Amino acid sequence: MIVASILTPLEDLLRHILNALHSLGLPWAWSIVGLTIIVRMLLVPLTVKQIHSMQNMQAHAPQMKEIQRKYKGDRQKLNEELMKFYKENHINPAASCLPLVAQLPVFFALYFVLRQFSKHPPSGSLSWLHIVPSIADKANAHWSGYLLLAIYAGSQVLSSYFMSTTMDKTQRIIMMIVPLVFISVVAHFPTGLVLYWVTTNLWTVGQGLITRRLMPKTPLPSFGPKRSSRTPPAPKSDGNVAAPARAAASGPPAPRRVKRKKGGPRR
Repeated sequence: MIVASILTPLEDLLRHILNALHSLGLPWAWSIVGLTIIVRMLLVPLTVKQIHSMQNMQAHAPQMKEIQRKYKGDRQKLNEELMKFYKENHINPAASCLPLVAQLPVFFALYFVLRQFSKHPPSGSLSWLHIVPSIADKANAHWSGYLLLAIYAGSQVLSSYFMSTTMDKTQRIIMMIVPLVFISVVAHFPTGLVLYWVTTNLWTVGQGLITRRLMPKTPLPSFGPKRSSRTPPAPKSDGNVAAPARAAASGPPAPRRVKRKKGGPRR
């Protein structure tokens, strides 16, 4: 298989890391958790770029929505204006996907490693927590595998929520629902592979919580001084704005003259 041959060096590296962690006294499941942590630590530089990209896009979200509203009828013009806006403001939308793309080779390589484990088990038991018969077995081969799949579903929704903070509401819902559609496929993966992805999702959730605390909030636009209950109401205008000004400039009104009636009694 071409993919397997390309990933052979990475497979050997992952196998050596798993064996080394297991030789330190860790069960095989915790060895996979340790492997996941090592991979995520190596991806920290890409994660920093991802966080900066998310912050930059969130800061420029109002301008981007205005461009989308202005050119919503012309798809080609919309893409041109967005690309121009990205270039002028040094925004790289692809940076938010770098950690995920970088993990795909590790995911496939670990799949092949666990498949070899099922064919040629290394020394020592592959079971973990004395519940799942083997991390190389399929996730749907045991009741505890379904429990792990439920944890995977919850962690996947949470990680998708934190990874889609710059999207609109509809896109975020789609981003969270689509991975759940593939649970029937994930159920046929080795249990160790599902455990790897659950650990990755939990790392992403923790990363999202930390980022939310450290990320500065975007200030809301100001709409003039804030009114309170003690602020006097503004005078109502009847459409003639210049009338009050003219009345104030003309000074006090002149005294009213009273006309006497003619034909009154003479003295």
